[in-house]
Amino acid sequence: GIDLLRYRSIDYGWPSPIASFLFGFKIRDDSCFCLKNDLDSQQATFILCFNPKHIKMTHLQEGDKAPDFTALNESGEEISLTDYRGKKLILFFYPKDNTPSCTLEVCNLRDNYSDLKKQGFELLGVSPDSARKHKNFIKKFGLPFPLLVDPEQEVLKKYGVWGQKKMFGHTFMGVFRTTFVIDEKGIIEKVFTKVKTASHTAQILEAL
Repeated sequence: GIDLLRYRSIDYGWPSPIASFLFGFKIRDDSCFCLKNDLDSQQATFILCFNPKHIKMTHLQEGDKAPDFTALNESGEEISLTDYRGKKLILFFYPKDNTPSCTLEVCNLRDNYSDLKKQGFELLGVSPDSARKHKNFIKKFGLPFPLLVDPEQEVLKKYGVWGQKKMFGHTFMGVFRTTFVIDEKGIIEKVFTKVKTASHTAQILEAL
């Protein structure tokens, strides 16, 4: 999603379901409604920001063997895909800690964590953020699952979720929000490239 916190002039950002409720009209699920303060004129303006278009999506498909990886989590502990062999894993890639859409996604998974565990799922998140940012994110929102640190995009690139994106005529490198459900044998069971951040748990369970 768009990293609203990159823009100093934006004070508030609401994911589309909240904005639709507040302002009384339908807003696309992949958008975010914001209040922008003009620092010069001191005037407030409502703006609607859409997620950047994906120029390239993951090359991995359902039925493929999930790429092996080893990376550090927020506590500096080494985690590998092989650690989850014999278990079902929800591996989700997201752009950035503490941004509106990413927070909505992880909190939805957090709120349904016990139900997912009862159905045999483990959860693991990945973003390019640092261990310090991950620790703060986990503490702030009480996340019960680990987050991998991938500043060099090694795991992101293995899964084809790091690449060129386009927004407002500009191209830049970033994370394609994507979730992989990996079975007990390390095979990709399901790929979600259009993640519904506010109801991602239901999206996953309904598709399996």
